[in-house]
Amino acid sequence: MTRTTADVTFLRGYNQALVLAVGRTVRTFERSTVVDATGLTPQAVSKVIARLAADGLIRPAGVRRLGIGKPAVVYELVPDSRYAIGAHVARRTLRLVLVDLAGTVRHSTVNPLPDDFAPEHLLDALRVGVDAITAGDDLRGRLTGVGLGMIGPLDHANGLVRDAHGLRHWHDVPLRELAEAHLGLPVHLDKDVTAGITAEAWRHGATFADAALIMVESGIGGGFWLGGAAHRGAHTNAGEFGHTVVDLDGPRCVCGRHGCLEVVHLRAAEAGDVARAARVLAVGVVNLLQTLDLAHVVLAGADLLRHAEDYRAAVERAVRTDVPRADWLTPTVTLSGLGADVIAAGAAMQVLDQLYGIPDLTLGASPAVPRQQSLGTAGA
Repeated sequence: MTRTTADVTFLRGYNQALVLAVGRTVRTFERSTVVDATGLTPQAVSKVIARLAADGLIRPAGVRRLGIGKPAVVYELVPDSRYAIGAHVARRTLRLVLVDLAGTVRHSTVNPLPDDFAPEHLLDALRVGVDAITAGDDLRGRLTGVGLGMIGPLDHANGLVRDAHGLRHWHDVPLRELAEAHLGLPVHLDKDVTAGITAEAWRHGATFADAALIMVESGIGGGFWLGGAAHRGAHTNAGEFGHTVVDLDGPRCVCGRHGCLEVVHLRAAEAGDVARAARVLAVGVVNLLQTLDLAHVVLAGADLLRHAEDYRAAVERAVRTDVPRADWLTPTVTLSGLGADVIAAGAAMQVLDQLYGIPDLTLGASPAVPRQQSLGTAGA
């Protein structure tokens, strides 16, 4: 493929994603809505709309008369035109969800995994689960792929699970490659918390520019959405929030260090001291806020959600009292609106994002032009 052809292909995909982002943001839209929201020319928008309608991703939903002249055709997204399956691989369970093009969770199921499970156990469970979800209704033909939200440390760029904490059989496992061969589908592999923060970004939109998802579930992790994009770090392993030290003389952690946030929190939780466990997490959150100056903190994870209000109250109290100049540096603290599905749903949204993404579109403001590209009409 020549450079010119590659540029045009990228531009077509980018423009298509812009139009679909409008479709996910408003219930119905017309050509002028997209022009105002994206900065694309009317000619480019017309070409993209025609292509998306031909592919069944959008459909006419009536007309709107603006006075004298030809009425404007109104369109709407077709949510069930495309799907993705997301998986949340935890230390004890495998959760699978089916997500449509609008980002709505259509189906959710959770099943136990064997203690200290090996790659073959996970791959077999994934195949059984995906087959069960896609049985009937020609769903397989509309499935864009499978997203895996996995325990770290994890090399997202190369599709490798480096050394999953607490699991002995996961040293440099090429999980993305193995899963694609096992399932016969495209697979996107990412850290669980990065998948989770992607789901929250889809739900919150453009105002969700600097945020963290804090997950407490068989461990503690943090997913980061910084500057309007997922932050993975230089080695794509960002998110090991639970392995920051809060007690120099603390107990030994599964990562090999002493006094990590995760193990100090675990000791309190295992002792049944929910208040102390929540306070330990809150200390870690304040440390994070002092480092990154976040606007949003989302709390998630099955272990946290069992005592959701205790954790939220502790974190909110710490944010108000422990952050210097809390009158100025106060973030919003919420529980995930997707509950226990947030990681799996985010993994599915990452698959959809690769083809139909740009979740941070703001209606009424033109998005930034992608690097080394211009939003013209050529090829649209």
